[in-house]
Amino acid sequence: MTAVETHPHDVLVVGAGGAGLRAAIEAAAAGASVGLVCKSLLGKAHTVMAEGGIAAALAHVAGDDKWQVHFRDTLVGGKLLNDPRMAEIHAKEAPDRVRELERWGAVFDRTRDGRILQRPFGGHTHPRLAHVGDRTGLEMIRTLQDRAVTAGVTVHMECTITRLLTDAGRVIGAFGYWRADGRPVVFPAASVVLATGGIGRAYEITSNSWEYSGDGHALAYMAGAELIDMEFVQFHPTGMVWPPGVRGLLVTEAVRGEGGILRNSQGERFMWKYLPEDRRAEYAETDEEADRWVEALTEGRQTDARRPPELSTRDNVARAIYTEVREGRGTRHGGVFLDISYLPAARVRQKLPSMYEQFRELADVDITQTPMEVGPTMHYMMGGVRVDAETCATTTPGLFAAGEVAGGMHGANRLGGNSLSDLLVFGQRAGAAAAAAADVRPPGRDVPQAQVGQATAELEEPFDVASVEDPNRIHEELKATMQALVGIFRTAADLDAALSRIEELRVRSRNARAEGPRSFNAGWDLVFELRNMLLVSEAIARAALARTESRGAHSRLDHPTAEGIWEGRRTVVSPAGPTMRIETTPVAPLPDELQALVAQG
Repeated sequence: MTAVETHPHDVLVVGAGGAGLRAAIEAAAAGASVGLVCKSLLGKAHTVMAEGGIAAALAHVAGDDKWQVHFRDTLVGGKLLNDPRMAEIHAKEAPDRVRELERWGAVFDRTRDGRILQRPFGGHTHPRLAHVGDRTGLEMIRTLQDRAVTAGVTVHMECTITRLLTDAGRVIGAFGYWRADGRPVVFPAASVVLATGGIGRAYEITSNSWEYSGDGHALAYMAGAELIDMEFVQFHPTGMVWPPGVRGLLVTEAVRGEGGILRNSQGERFMWKYLPEDRRAEYAETDEEADRWVEALTEGRQTDARRPPELSTRDNVARAIYTEVREGRGTRHGGVFLDISYLPAARVRQKLPSMYEQFRELADVDITQTPMEVGPTMHYMMGGVRVDAETCATTTPGLFAAGEVAGGMHGANRLGGNSLSDLLVFGQRAGAAAAAAADVRPPGRDVPQAQVGQATAELEEPFDVASVEDPNRIHEELKATMQALVGIFRTAADLDAALSRIEELRVRSRNARAEGPRSFNAGWDLVFELRNMLLVSEAIARAALARTESRGAHSRLDHPTAEGIWEGRRTVVSPAGPTMRIETTPVAPLPDELQALVAQG
């Protein structure tokens, strides 16, 4: 064990996206020694792909916006399955986190009088997203990483964590290996913060980057922590559908927020017929009213016109597009048209520079002249590790989680822009709580040798197995299974078939073989990522099978309506020996004053 490299810290943060960086900054500010581990290079986190903006009730464009309205929108969008305290904290603290980012040097688009400009997004009552064109996530990461480095955070790049180390049920560090040469490494820590993002690589069509293999979800589960709301997988309505090499690449909601119109292959503006009856009054009733709304937006003024139907919530728009294609009204490449070419070309290039370049370079399409072809793409995981709203502590002592890896904040469906403010608000809280816990329990320098020995042996196994199971083939079959059987629409028969297939793939994955050297060996890396993706995929499928209704992003063709018995109840996934236990528990009740806010909507 003396050959294993060791880097002790008070607080170890796993993941260097927005949540991880913000947690590390806060823990360092509290005086903790902080280590930040990332699978890739610093600055390459998936957060850079969050383009549209940061949702916060700054009231710079809509003067009557306030945290109470943001809170209500979040709960209504999440079908009231959100953790109400998390949603309240988020709505109240998001404006301060955005202003803080600005003080740290973030550059935002501006109103005519110099304040941070905000744009509309689906499900938000007011224009609420602070943005930098359509490159907001990139600006966030630039700002946060500069702040973290200045704060003295120690960054461990290109390192994969394969196991959390525990003592008497408490997390006391992590074990991993350097991707550059395969050497094992141990990080003893008094507190560990998971900020590893989502699970998109378990699906065939996804907007997520290669890092998103459900690592944090699986690490927490294997350390005994509970997962919640795992059936709620968000399919973003608009990903690229052509050419095949970029299928699923995100087309930001900012396109619709700036006035983009959805049409099917027959030229019909189809979203009118998919608006939920209980929310229909919030949307324009005619093209003329929608046009007035867009005109006011482009001129930077308020209007009494209601927002266009394209700004319905993501779950609703994704189902609408899927249905149009399934019923034969899609484009020749299996999508629909998203058109913003009717607006002045200069404005489109100014407001959507990344989208302009993306379609020009990858699809040879000039979006100022021609509609885009788009379709749903797996985008975000509402479910995740169960955390305390105040501290982001998980159900396993010593372990915290923030960002997409944590569940509860978004309920059954996330509103666009709430992810980036979620990262800031709960990244800050997780870092503060982890540092406080580390101060109470200084990090021990002794690590559990038996666990380290077992984890080290696991690194060798893929090179020693006699079989020739290809991890890449197993991964392709898992993605196809999840896409076809655990996608936008689900049935009990499909979910049962998916669970059987996942178990078959798990058995095969135990014999997955790695070839070649350990240096940047993608096949070897995939063996451990497959373990995580198979675990998360099973959790999604089991939770989806348990929830016998349709609500938010979870749609059952065999249970097409929301059922009263599921009102205010969430699924909980936890380890029970070698098996996965599925239970249901009630969401915390809304306090009377917050209940009144929701009732107003």
